[in-house]
Amino acid sequence: MLRAVASVAALVAVYYALPLDHSSTPRAVTILVTGLAVFALLIAFQVRLIMRSPLPGVCAVESLAVSVPFFLLLFAGTYVVLAALSPAHSGERLSHTDGLYFTVTVFATVGFGDITAKSQTARLVVTGQMVADLVVLGVAIRLVVSAVRHRRRSQAPPQ
Repeated sequence: MLRAVASVAALVAVYYALPLDHSSTPRAVTILVTGLAVFALLIAFQVRLIMRSPLPGVCAVESLAVSVPFFLLLFAGTYVVLAALSPAHSGERLSHTDGLYFTVTVFATVGFGDITAKSQTARLVVTGQMVADLVVLGVAIRLVVSAVRHRRRSQAPPQ
């Protein structure tokens, strides 16, 4: 658990340290697409670790504790960049905290309405996040749980 907490703390520290308000649209899109590819590779790598771990349940918790924050921070950064590029995207500039807050409200499907996607570009990114959220909640978590079950079955003594 300490490793997971340390990993999340490192991810959050990197997120807050990045100068996200000095990017361009092509760079933001490249970072988002690359980040999503890295996320997919991270899930694949974590499933392999779970399949080989003597403690697959613990490994799965650690995997999700790292991959979900990575995913959320990726979108949070994208929203900060979009708002810095043009206030028309969200109606205002977003701080790192604002971007993270908005991302989590979208992920949790709360949508308080205090920060909204106003431009077509921002709405497309939010729509992409909502679809990706469903994939993360559905596919990624299912892969991790299936890997735990498979590993536990392979560890069980034959009957």
